[in-house]
Amino acid sequence: MSLKDIVSPFNAWKRAFEKPDTIVKPLSEREGSDLYRGFHINDIDKCIGCGSCEEICQNAAIDLVDVASVKAKPGDSGLRPLIDYGRCCWCALCVDICPTGSLGMSNDYTWISENSDDFRFIPGIDEKKWNRSEKGYRRSAESWLVDPNRQHMNEIEPDKRKKNFDEYAEGFTDEQAMAEAGRCLDCGICIQACPTHMDVPKYINAIRNKDLDEGLRIMYETNPMLEACGRICTAKCEDVCAVGHNGKPIAIRSLKRYIGDQTFKKKDEIMDLKPAASTGRKVGIIGGGPAGLTAAFYLRRFGHAVTLYEQHDKLGGMLKWGIPDYRLPADVLQREIDFILRQGVEVKYSVKVGKDISFDQLHKENDALFISVGAQIGSDMPIKGMETEGVYSGVEFLEKVAKGEKPFVGKEAVIVGGGNTAMDATRSSIRLGAKAKILYRRTEQEMPANREEIREAKEEGAELKILSTPTKIEKLPSGRLKIECLKMELGEPDKSGRRSPVPKEGSEFYIEADVCIMAIGQKVEPEFSETIGLKVTKWGTFEVHSDTLRSNDKVFAGGDCQTGPDDAIKAVAAGKKAAYFIDKQLRG
Repeated sequence: MSLKDIVSPFNAWKRAFEKPDTIVKPLSEREGSDLYRGFHINDIDKCIGCGSCEEICQNAAIDLVDVASVKAKPGDSGLRPLIDYGRCCWCALCVDICPTGSLGMSNDYTWISENSDDFRFIPGIDEKKWNRSEKGYRRSAESWLVDPNRQHMNEIEPDKRKKNFDEYAEGFTDEQAMAEAGRCLDCGICIQACPTHMDVPKYINAIRNKDLDEGLRIMYETNPMLEACGRICTAKCEDVCAVGHNGKPIAIRSLKRYIGDQTFKKKDEIMDLKPAASTGRKVGIIGGGPAGLTAAFYLRRFGHAVTLYEQHDKLGGMLKWGIPDYRLPADVLQREIDFILRQGVEVKYSVKVGKDISFDQLHKENDALFISVGAQIGSDMPIKGMETEGVYSGVEFLEKVAKGEKPFVGKEAVIVGGGNTAMDATRSSIRLGAKAKILYRRTEQEMPANREEIREAKEEGAELKILSTPTKIEKLPSGRLKIECLKMELGEPDKSGRRSPVPKEGSEFYIEADVCIMAIGQKVEPEFSETIGLKVTKWGTFEVHSDTLRSNDKVFAGGDCQTGPDDAIKAVAAGKKAAYFIDKQLRG
């Protein structure tokens, strides 16, 4: 017999006199550990109803349902997760995938009911004792199942790219595209935010499946200008991307470009678009910008004959005449236009409606008309000296650049405005050899231009002078311009929600420059509006029914001429919408 055999019984008797560790009422007295995976909680204000939790649940224990107290809005589906504890295994994958971090698990684990239906509930909506629990399992940065970092597209260095108009963004490599596509949660929150409602998850999934042909076909269902949009779209989809709540949003625009870049050489073969059966109906389109081209593409797919009237010798509208080659190369835009024309669109170039052909004649010759002339006239500021030599409008300046001209910019250029046109004029001025200074009456945070456009302009040497506005321009004996300015301060918010700039008394200052480019807005050509005789708003845009874009019995209008200056993607959406309602009307 060993010593251990002798001592063990005495140790056992010793433990009999100690206080037991068991709990008499474990269901009411025993709290779960601080990180226990108990019943679900959900911060309703953080939740966006993306459905990632429903998608990842391996037991189908989560359903996204409507909640009366939650309204859908851009970036929020309005749905919220319902948990079925008859199926849940408490694995917490739903918590680990949640992009906003709204979903968690309390450390409460006891719930007794005789009704099995009670165990299906909506966390954060249905009142439970653990709803405000601060303990339990939460997703940490390390446990998030998504890479928060996006792939960075290669770009030419600022010092090199500002010396020419070559495209500076090089596009994704195959490896970058696969890595970026792998970050997508397939939630579809982005679809509603896209003006054309492109099925983003589907074409991103096509990249993951290495089926770019299918990705191209998916994109053409909703957008025939995808190569252009893959470069210059304002990417509203990325603004609401679920991944962007705790990381960088998916580079949706760059993935769109990737598919276009990889498939354009065999686009006709991939799409294999057969001529649609003719309806015998004719549609005239006035204006060959993104809205007109998009309408032409879909109207031909519907089987209608389409004739497009363009006042320039080339199509593209503001994509052609307002966006420099370093952002949207002319050959990329042209090959996209050529594909649309190959669907059977007839074009009348250098034809100005109201001058070379009357609107009444077009009205008689066509079963429907779509007006998509854009807003291609620069707006004026109510200041002295706007007519001074050396003062350009933003659109006038950019059109000269697009035509291959080299407008005089001298050594110093002042650009007035804070939108994308102002950024394009600024960066073009730098490429033409000038030092560029931007005058903007609000702060940088209020500038409507894309953040990346502002960043890139500053990288290329642009100086930003905020809270400043010009009040007078005059020519000096030296030939330079003297620009009188006022300093501003921000007052109360205006109708747009931005704080209104208010002049500061006695704050006058002066700037000298060789040219001044007024990129403060655009408008529809007033003479054209008067010629065709349609109703216009007080802003000079065409008045239409908001749902159908119809102005009268067979005239529709869309794009910038209807909304005022806006994004290219919204013009594409207007063309698509107009084509749909024109087709419905022509088919009775």
